[in-house]
Amino acid sequence: MSTVPLSIRPGEAPARRRARPAPRWWRDAAGLVAWATVLFVTALWVSDGGVRQLGSAASGLTSAGRLTGLVSAALLLLQVLLMARIPWVERSYGQDALARRHRLTGFTSFVLLCLHLVLISLGYAATDRTGLIAEVWDLVTTYPGMLLATAGTAALVLVVVTSVRAARRRLRYESWHLLHLYAYLGAGLALPHQLWTGTDFTGSAAATAFWWTAYAAAAAAMLVFRVALPLTRSLRHRLVVDRVVREGDGVVSVHLRGRRLEALPVVAGQFFVWRFRHGTGWTRGKPFSLSAAPDGRRLRITARDLGPGSARLATLPAGTPVWFEGPYGTLTGAVRTGRKITMLASGIGITPLRALLEELPYAPGDAVLFYRFAAPAQALFRHELEHLARTRGVRIHYLPGHRAHDRVSWLPTGYAPVPDHTVLRHLVPDIAEHDVYVCGPTAWAGVAIECASRCGVPRQRIHFEQFAW
Repeated sequence: MSTVPLSIRPGEAPARRRARPAPRWWRDAAGLVAWATVLFVTALWVSDGGVRQLGSAASGLTSAGRLTGLVSAALLLLQVLLMARIPWVERSYGQDALARRHRLTGFTSFVLLCLHLVLISLGYAATDRTGLIAEVWDLVTTYPGMLLATAGTAALVLVVVTSVRAARRRLRYESWHLLHLYAYLGAGLALPHQLWTGTDFTGSAAATAFWWTAYAAAAAAMLVFRVALPLTRSLRHRLVVDRVVREGDGVVSVHLRGRRLEALPVVAGQFFVWRFRHGTGWTRGKPFSLSAAPDGRRLRITARDLGPGSARLATLPAGTPVWFEGPYGTLTGAVRTGRKITMLASGIGITPLRALLEELPYAPGDAVLFYRFAAPAQALFRHELEHLARTRGVRIHYLPGHRAHDRVSWLPTGYAPVPDHTVLRHLVPDIAEHDVYVCGPTAWAGVAIECASRCGVPRQRIHFEQFAW
């Protein structure tokens, strides 16, 4: 185990890369583009007589089906863009906020797609005076592109089913991520049907230009930011495993070295999606935060054995090539608003906060760390944290012990007689003046965030991010 922060060596000043906040207008612009897209496709429907056709049952069903199909297609493309990891969008929202919007947009798009299928089938059946089943069969087998669209719909159904919260809990991240790639297949297979038989896509020059531009933009964003940029950075920096260090029971740190790391735009608190080119399954990426402040010479990640993706880190030999995507995440100094900071960490959640304590500027006594763990043997980076306490004046409160079973708390059982917010206010009397960074299991973090709010910390000063998927 390292005894001093990695970025601090005798005779060297630690390298400091300042995290810059994303301009506020980036977030506004992204939201404006999303709403303008939905409004534009609705306007296309109106201009093509969509409202007038609502007068009769048959044409009304068909017209409503057209509208739901248009909005569903637009939301599907926005869903792709939300997770394309476009840098200025990711920096504006953060990955967990984007993942929530991606999930909401995806489910809404799928519901509208189902309505589109039902309404169009009912409308056509009413117009042709045929049975519903016969009409559906005729649509699928005789209309151009419909067989491909049916296959695309099946792919989207698979993605939606595996994205339900109960299903996600049963899947490993790697398996879910692989299945989720079928969303791109579904979107691609739907395109021929839309262009060949969708009059709303080809009925006017404006509609044709819009849809071709929208599909091209979504495809380009995925290729540039999910493929080309990660590949370029991986080839440029040539990261390899330097060594693997056991930090505790089931926890290892992977030390990485490479070329020109000072040019890699990363700061403490961020994470990458890593692929270690060793053994089977290396193509499946796994997200891990940096556990030490980047210094332009090396990187370090630390992970607990929570599954095959993290367990295999312990077996990586030195020299293993590494491919990576990122950096991602907004749990950085860029979101800080004041002079004082308090860190609330639980378990392996100490990793990004430990890196932040190393990198962020603060005066002695202005940084406080609460570190929650079940048993003393599970405390990570004890020597490094003590070094930060001695050299930079970090006030550390270790919180060993098991969870309280008689109440919901972010504190261990030893604090059970006292309300959480009373403990926090007693140990940090000026907590309302602090920026509070929280990292740990989602349920624990939710309780800690609520406690900070009860102590008077404004919501905009409470910073939390998780690997949402």
